[in-house]
Amino acid sequence: MTDATIHESHFKHIDRLVGELETHLENGLTQEQAKERLQKHGPNELQEKPRPGFFSLLFDQFNNFLVIILLVAAVVSLLLGEYIDATAIFVIVALNAIVGVIQESKAEAALAALKKMSAPNAQVMRGGHQLTIVSRELVAGDVVLVEAGNYIPADMRLVESVNLKVEEASLTGESVAVDKVANVVLDKEIPIGDRKNTAFMSTMVTYGRGKGIVTATGMHTQIGLIAEMIQSFEDEDTPLQVKLDQLAKTLGIVCLSICGLIFVYGIFIDTNFKSVVTEGFLAYLTAEKKTIVELFMTAVSLAIAAVPEGLPAVVTICLALGMQKMIRRHVLIRKLPAVETLGCTTVICSDKTGTLTQNQMTVVQGWVGGKKFNVTGEGYSPKGKFSLEGRALNPNDDPGMSLLLHAGALCNDSKLEESGEEKGEKSWKIIGDPTEGALVVSAAKCGLWRKELEKIIPRVQEIPFDSDRKRMTTIHQLKGAPAFSFDCPPTVAFVKGAPDFILDICKHIVENGKPVPLTAEKRKEVLAANGDMGRQALRVLGMAYRALDGVPAQCTPDTVEKDLTFVGLLGMIDPARPEVKEAVRTAQKAGLKTVMVTGDYKDTAEAIAREIGILAPGGKVLTGAELDAMSDAELAKVIGQVNVCCRVSPAHKTKIVEAFKAAGHVVAMTGDGVNDAPALKRANIGVAMGIAGTDVSKETADMVLTDDNYASIVSAIEEGRVIYSNIRKFVYYLISCNIGEILIIFLAMLFGWPLPLRPVQLLMLNLVTDGAPALALGMEKGDPDIMKLPPRPTKEPVINWEMQIGTVVQAIVMTAAVLGAYYWALKMYPEDLPRAQTIAFVTLCVSELLRAFTARSEHYSMLSIGFFSNKWMFWANGSSLLVVLISVYVPFLNPFFDTVPLSIGDWLFMLPFMFLASIAAEITKVYLRYKAAGMVTATIQ
Repeated sequence: MTDATIHESHFKHIDRLVGELETHLENGLTQEQAKERLQKHGPNELQEKPRPGFFSLLFDQFNNFLVIILLVAAVVSLLLGEYIDATAIFVIVALNAIVGVIQESKAEAALAALKKMSAPNAQVMRGGHQLTIVSRELVAGDVVLVEAGNYIPADMRLVESVNLKVEEASLTGESVAVDKVANVVLDKEIPIGDRKNTAFMSTMVTYGRGKGIVTATGMHTQIGLIAEMIQSFEDEDTPLQVKLDQLAKTLGIVCLSICGLIFVYGIFIDTNFKSVVTEGFLAYLTAEKKTIVELFMTAVSLAIAAVPEGLPAVVTICLALGMQKMIRRHVLIRKLPAVETLGCTTVICSDKTGTLTQNQMTVVQGWVGGKKFNVTGEGYSPKGKFSLEGRALNPNDDPGMSLLLHAGALCNDSKLEESGEEKGEKSWKIIGDPTEGALVVSAAKCGLWRKELEKIIPRVQEIPFDSDRKRMTTIHQLKGAPAFSFDCPPTVAFVKGAPDFILDICKHIVENGKPVPLTAEKRKEVLAANGDMGRQALRVLGMAYRALDGVPAQCTPDTVEKDLTFVGLLGMIDPARPEVKEAVRTAQKAGLKTVMVTGDYKDTAEAIAREIGILAPGGKVLTGAELDAMSDAELAKVIGQVNVCCRVSPAHKTKIVEAFKAAGHVVAMTGDGVNDAPALKRANIGVAMGIAGTDVSKETADMVLTDDNYASIVSAIEEGRVIYSNIRKFVYYLISCNIGEILIIFLAMLFGWPLPLRPVQLLMLNLVTDGAPALALGMEKGDPDIMKLPPRPTKEPVINWEMQIGTVVQAIVMTAAVLGAYYWALKMYPEDLPRAQTIAFVTLCVSELLRAFTARSEHYSMLSIGFFSNKWMFWANGSSLLVVLISVYVPFLNPFFDTVPLSIGDWLFMLPFMFLASIAAEITKVYLRYKAAGMVTATIQ
């Protein structure tokens, strides 16, 4: 494959290009060819800015004002001969930096993995089979199929195009979609913007469909040559991260101020500051240098321990790991802010087909010329029988029924393929839309196979389905003897879509195999049959045709879709997903309102909504026509009572979202089509379908359902609540511990005691408590009642009033416990200050580690949530405790950490003090539970 093949495909004949790329127009490449080319030329992706390496991340850890000050202080200590203290500080700072690098690396890796998962797919022919693969696996020579809503996954020479329009703004800057034509050969020097037979990577199909041969991938594409990176995952700070950053800065300023005050206060109390006047400043510094340096290092170490500088990295890791857990629940989060918004969601607006239902359509009824017939069979198996009034019949013997099934099979883009064997019988799958697939299967049940039909009635033109027109049209030229028995001109247009929309453009109707005028009575008869099927929860499509004199020069809805002859109706069942009922109940208990938004008829929508529990007694059902008749203000007033919106268009979806938002709701809206993008963008959370959704809807959405299942939305909301709750837990834990550390040093100095904690011990605290336990809190499963609580108010602060009470209680009790233990230790060991300081250090460390267990739930006790239910907490606290014990009991480390080995008696003495903070936390939970219960009772009364 040469550069000439890559960039000059537009002026070559297709046969020549096929030969150069050693591919096949119908079958595509073999799997072996594709694998070999992928290994040789690499993946189809643009080169990204490299992620920061280890040394870059390590440098960022030291590029911190407080750390730099501490390192300067350590250097000064070294120059003053305090080698042990200086070395210990260097080691602790290095360990802190390494922990920070590991945390940030994990966050980077997690986000990179999510980005990889959110990359788009492509439809490709491999070995004669149509497959869905990740776009990065495309290679030159692949035959790719595209349709409206798809992004072009690589540079392609088109070999087939049907009304194909491509928006190339990302490449050329031209905002108007460009018409693409496959069967032309262009001049070699023609500009990129005029290459009508070529489609370029990252551009978007806005209309029609096409097929092309990949000529260039990755950095060899046109967009790769100009190095324009198209990101599929946005790197942005979430509102939560912004709030926490502001909180950390505020705390930082307060902590620094207090630490500065401690240093100044210590200078006046612990040194002979009056000697500055009598002996001079230099003499004062010389005499008091050791005390001054120690006070300075204590203040800086305390600042480092107290300021939660690791909070952003921990939050990012928590968000990223939570998003990976969501993937296991079939939800891919594309934008980080969606995680925290999920916890505030109050309304879920969900499509019906495929989301609330199984999207495995099976035609079970039909209507033609006043006769209603039934069809048996299961799933996509082409086995089934037709019957009329209980009598078996062959549809091919009835001209009207045969025409109806021909229309359904030919006005169709889906394919029925074998997918292997199950229990000794062939199994089948549908490539394409399940609704269209049901029509293909129903025709196959009487021997009308779409692939064979297209040989005698090939498609020559089409007008793709449009959600505003609610119909699709294909134009065919007869080249054989089709099974319907009436005169038909050489060219015929088949139209399928919503029955009422089809009827509006019909003038005749088929009766006994022949067209007769469509009177008002016959129109009512058709609508009555349609309504009867709808009340049985069937999805109904109407079929019509029009005889043409030839292929129209301008194939548009205005020129083709008029003066039609109505053929009949096909009704298909799409049963509700079995898990949806329970998911709707769970959502209701969580204070979430579910609204069905569907294009189906009112009867069908009501039947399904009642079955799954969405439509409650007294709930409103609004149609698209009623939505059009209401102003935005009128809709906002009644939207709270609405449970179902039917016969809606994409424009209606946007109006529904705006109405709920105007009423103060936080809205999640599902969508799968190109025209759904505005509603997905306007919703607080846009939810795209991973299976049925277009690339445009997925790119616009905040999250993608990989199984197109409503229950996954509820699971995502639950997981979003858990993630936010866990973030609050470790913020609460870190802040309460850090405030306690500041109070311990400040009050000890105020009381005129020796400092209870050495600088290196304060740094060790930062390493022990800010790392592993905080991360372990981010792995909590969530409180048992997380989906029985109402949605979180959007303006609620991260640290709410309950946490503020808990923070004050924890800080006071922890300070009292540590200073109490230190005071009695000074009494017991009046000549052994290092032992008393070690007791204070170990008491504080263990208190904070035990405190992490109580922080696992805001309301539930440790015992009720299961003491062993978070294995990560045991690993985290176990490893942290081991570090503390090593610093105390390894002899050669004692000088570094200013510790001494403690006896069993010392541990028995410390034990009650260690548990005080945890006991206080549990008592606070009980108080807050009773207070909350009292508030609820008062509200009810």
